Amino acid sequence: MAKFSIRRLFDVRDMTSGSPMACIAQFSVPLLIGNLAQQLYSTVDSIVVGQYVGDGALAAVGASNPVINLLLVLFIGISTGAGIMVSQYFGAKQREQLSMTVGNCMTLTLLSSLVITVLGVVITRPLMGLLNTPEEIFDMACDYMLIIFLGNVGTSYYNIVSGILRGLGDSFTPLVFLLVACGLNIVLDLYFVAVLGMGVAGAAWATIISQIISAILCILRLWRMKDIISIDRKTLRLHGFYALQLARLGLPSGITQGIFSLAMIVVQSLTNSMGTAVIACTTVVMRVDGFAMMPNFTFGTAMTTFAGQNMGAGLLDRTRQGTRAGLKLAVICACILTLCILLFGENLMRMFTSTDEVVRLGMRMLRVIAVGYIAMAVTQTLSGVMRGAGDTLTPMWISLITTVVLRVPVAYIWAFLTRSEALPHGSSDAIFFSLLISWVMGALITTYFFRRGKWRQKAITGNADRSVQFD
Repeated sequence: MAKFSIRRLFDVRDMTSGSPMACIAQFSVPLLIGNLAQQLYSTVDSIVVGQYVGDGALAAVGASNPVINLLLVLFIGISTGAGIMVSQYFGAKQREQLSMTVGNCMTLTLLSSLVITVLGVVITRPLMGLLNTPEEIFDMACDYMLIIFLGNVGTSYYNIVSGILRGLGDSFTPLVFLLVACGLNIVLDLYFVAVLGMGVAGAAWATIISQIISAILCILRLWRMKDIISIDRKTLRLHGFYALQLARLGLPSGITQGIFSLAMIVVQSLTNSMGTAVIACTTVVMRVDGFAMMPNFTFGTAMTTFAGQNMGAGLLDRTRQGTRAGLKLAVICACILTLCILLFGENLMRMFTSTDEVVRLGMRMLRVIAVGYIAMAVTQTLSGVMRGAGDTLTPMWISLITTVVLRVPVAYIWAFLTRSEALPHGSSDAIFFSLLISWVMGALITTYFFRRGKWRQKAITGNADRSVQFD
């Protein structure tokens, strides 16, 4: 019995039958643990450099992240398109189309990784100069970014292949491989930074080595799933239809992430102008924030797979039931985790820094954005359903409106209005109040477009019964 139960954890999961809430919960638990482990990559980097190098190194890692995220949008788009197509073809039991999708994803990932590496190396130093990066952390931030870009192939393939596995209903295997890599990352971080004294460069090398290993393990797992898919020269060769479908479905998500990253870069420039202490504080808050966001991202991904499989199978009424179940789970988890962060946030922040000023300012920022996590639970869940159905454009436009049209102007206007002799560049409140406003508005707009229901006409397999109405 024990052997059977362990083996079932590694099986693909058909989410078109059984209790919707049970399916979503069982799929989400390993996914949530995996997302938390993924967050540990950047968190451990920040903790180690903050404790062993100082607040300047901590700020350098934080200042580089928005630029890194911007240049990784290519494979984020491929991953999103792949997850949607894989889940729908798997739900429709169309093996040939499923295999062609996976093969084309593997090839596109390699090409995008090469582009990102070259582009990242070329623009790193000029871009950091444009962002008003303080001189005392400039070289450290550039070193960190360059190493991450040189090893981005591991990051790319892990995210792409784990997304494919999740589309097949397997959220457990990527978790196991990620936990292995995460443990290795912690060991290498301590060895490179604390023992060898390599500074932020050591943290970057630890990250990319660990992610390359997790990517290799995921690829080997996918390669062995011959009973479900075929990976050979035919499927690896780029095919116009599948490449275009991946682009059509994935490009809006990639653009969304790109827009978000560009906005973060613009806001990062504002943050950089406020000094190293504010940069370090923002870095710590964003690390804690990353853990608070994990349930939201988890249920968003779970609902993409659930909706994709059920839309592919033509089960729209079941998709509606699953949406309600997923929304309940997401909001409950967001409330619990938000409460924990408010209660224990100071202890978490002192893991990164012992500077009282940074901790005090960070707790103020966390209290500002706390309610926003619940709003994001709604946004991510409903957006996940729309993406799973094949509608990736609507979430893109919502992100464009809330991030570019709303958050960036509010941040700069707030900073301008709060300028003083003591704060020549404005109050740091501008950074996080603008974020809270954009999150709340995003939830309201997403709910409105979800209830309109046009997303249910987007399934790519042609099996969907579009007559079902959603409340």
